[in-house]
Amino acid sequence: MSNPCIICVAITGSVPTKADNPAVPVTVAEQIESTHASFEAGASIAHCHVRDSEGKPTSDPALFAQLKEGIEKHCPGMIVQLSTGGRSGAGRDRGGMLPLAPDMASLSVGSNNFPTRVYENSPELVDWLAVEMLKYDVKPEIEAFDLSHIVHATRMAADGRIKGPLYVQFVMGVKNAMPADKRIFDFYIETLNRLAPDAQWCAAGVGPAQIEVNEWSISQGGHTRTGLEDNIRWDRDTLAPSNEALVKRAVDLCEKYERPVATWQQARKILGLRSPTV
Repeated sequence: MSNPCIICVAITGSVPTKADNPAVPVTVAEQIESTHASFEAGASIAHCHVRDSEGKPTSDPALFAQLKEGIEKHCPGMIVQLSTGGRSGAGRDRGGMLPLAPDMASLSVGSNNFPTRVYENSPELVDWLAVEMLKYDVKPEIEAFDLSHIVHATRMAADGRIKGPLYVQFVMGVKNAMPADKRIFDFYIETLNRLAPDAQWCAAGVGPAQIEVNEWSISQGGHTRTGLEDNIRWDRDTLAPSNEALVKRAVDLCEKYERPVATWQQARKILGLRSPTV
């Protein structure tokens, strides 16, 4: 294959702590440093969450602004993708950072179960987040935890609630949601290609499914996500040493399947993103 593979690094998320793995970056400064190392290793998208002074997840726009500014300064051209996920806020607070006009933001278009709670995404909230993303020219990354999310995202693109072409991420391996199953993964691709032939897709595996899903997506022509948000371990017996190391492992898979790693310039062109202001 010759089509470039976009690597997204999910730096910290809302759940992992330094008690889980000392390499997890928590403060804004730590996240910028980890993002820079990952950028140098081959990642062209940074998927971003922020934590408060106690290390707890938050949707504080001021902290997102600091992180965005730092990444843009130290990783010029890298695509900044801010999370609107539900662990760090409730209701419209989840979209409070969208006026910062990041390149991208995550958008979950339906609800599903998480390990100990319901990840609730009401139709009203989904539509409001989509409107805000259109308003501020933010490209959504559809986080699909279920087949219905793929179907609904294609409907939203068809009626103009989402500006196409779609970028859909298949999230697999979350307990109580969709398992990392190759036949389901293949059906996801088939369904998306049928409903939105111009869509780009990515895949993320959570926990031990990370490396497996990385390989599936890279070998089948898609893009992929890695990072300590999704997986704090290198293998069953060893903690992952850094986000950079996880990115390098994805790069090695690209080499295995003869996929060039997308530069930030190529990633922006593939996703139809505006040129950076730097």
